Amino acid sequence: MSEPPQLPAKYKAARWYSGPRLWSTLTRAARFAGEKTLVTALTLFYCLQDKDTPPQAKAIIVGALGYFILPTDLIPDFLPGVGYSEDMSALVIALGTVSAYIKDEHKAKARERFDKLLGKHNTPPPSEFS
Repeated sequence: MSEPPQLPAKYKAARWYSGPRLWSTLTRAARFAGEKTLVTALTLFYCLQDKDTPPQAKAIIVGALGYFILPTDLIPDFLPGVGYSEDMSALVIALGTVSAYIKDEHKAKARERFDKLLGKHNTPPPSEFS
């Protein structure tokens, strides 16, 4: 059986998505993006880390989190009030698409991490973001 076609390296998700880049974006966005956006991103992140999540769901999650990380997307993230609006849309669409794989533990971890994220400034990335 032949291997499926591969994307060129410049289009691979690893170029745009990584745990440390997500953590950096989350800490920067904490003041502007809003609680729902960050909890949704964290919920997707913990679903991505789950070994029970199928590869096609992980691909959707990586795409949405990669879009969230990009500072220069459809509406630049630095614009106050609107910068994260389309990022939230991408996250919500991904969440709806993979909702069958979201577990209560993903939501609980996301809420706990969000509470810690807003508790301290310059918090180093937790081990799961490495």
